[in-house]
Amino acid sequence: MSDVTDAAPEPDEEQATAPDVETAPGEEGAFEPAAPAPLGVERLPTGRPAVDALLERLGDADSLAADGHLEVYEDVHRGLRAELTSLDAVRPGPAPGP
Repeated sequence: MSDVTDAAPEPDEEQATAPDVETAPGEEGAFEPAAPAPLGVERLPTGRPAVDALLERLGDADSLAADGHLEVYEDVHRGLRAELTSLDAVRPGPAPGP
């Protein structure tokens, strides 16, 4: 029988070093997050003005820090749910069969 150990392999030198992170003077390990920037996601018109307005509202998140995105997403979600609900009111389902 051969001796086999379950020891984890040694990490290579590249994995053992942490990536360079800019730190402020006197703040060990701190970093500055990147400024908000547009994602560049194209929003195509749907043909329904209310839905298009809500989708354009998503663009507001492009200028906000990540902690501000939730409010925009929840607002758009509420609006889209309301639009879907209004479709049910306008177009009732098929009539029941014989």
